Amino acid sequence: MKEHVKVFSAECILDVGARLAEGPHWWDERGLLIWVDIEDSRIGLFDPESETNHFIDTVFHVGCVVPTSKGNLLAATSDGFKMINPDSGQIASLSNPIDDHSNYRFNDGKCDHWGRLWAGSLRYDFLPCGGSLWRLDKFFNSTQMIEGVTISNGLAWSLDRKYFYYIDTPTLQVKQFLISESGNLIGDGDVCIQIPSEWNCSPDGMSIDCNGMLWIALWGGGAVTCWNPSDGSHLATVEIPCSLVTSCCFGGSAFDKLFITTARYDLSQEALSYMSHAGGIFMADVDVKGMPASHFIEQ
Repeated sequence: MKEHVKVFSAECILDVGARLAEGPHWWDERGLLIWVDIEDSRIGLFDPESETNHFIDTVFHVGCVVPTSKGNLLAATSDGFKMINPDSGQIASLSNPIDDHSNYRFNDGKCDHWGRLWAGSLRYDFLPCGGSLWRLDKFFNSTQMIEGVTISNGLAWSLDRKYFYYIDTPTLQVKQFLISESGNLIGDGDVCIQIPSEWNCSPDGMSIDCNGMLWIALWGGGAVTCWNPSDGSHLATVEIPCSLVTSCCFGGSAFDKLFITTARYDLSQEALSYMSHAGGIFMADVDVKGMPASHFIEQ
């Protein structure tokens, strides 16, 4: 890595040992970090102030969860889209655009500036080009936005609402799409960031900071890395003491904390002996703030 790259460290703030922690999302109204443990079919609600975590158990794999404008939680799962009451845990089914395919599940997702949820799908066998990126609107209608992806993962929108950034993990790339004034994709996108193949890791989840820089978790890379999407340059690295880093988001009352999720499910016992916090939630101070996440606009 180049000498001018900043290096930060992170501390484990929730040593939960999740098999596949993913999808961190700061719920500002409640001061909670929402996250999912995909393999164990549960949603975590973590309060960094009290250092307490509450789980909502489900019977399906949850890829991502976002708050709604009415205080509910919207989840994209292996059984389609669900509305969840965060206090009672009651779950209501909405729609499932991939309900004919039991070997699929939803993965990473976020809401756009217009209050719609974008969530990508993948096949459990990771069949190349078997997944898609979907968009759910306030009427719970699903639209396929991108097809022919393998592991639909990190996504973000530029602060000026001109670009959409998107990761299909095996490509080792971030693509940048022009978007219209209503948030629709224009064209097929261009590569703006390339993860070097010699790093032997893959881009996973992603977040954007207040300067428009992208923070990308590296599965197999033990790090979150910061990149400039304008020129593709690598600016900073957050070192994580475990290899399987899945995603990140900015949060805290001033959005000045970077929360990072990790996994442990396919690590050997030998690897776990020196990655004791694998599957935990980490936090880092990275000298920059993030932006409040968009909510799903619920009718």
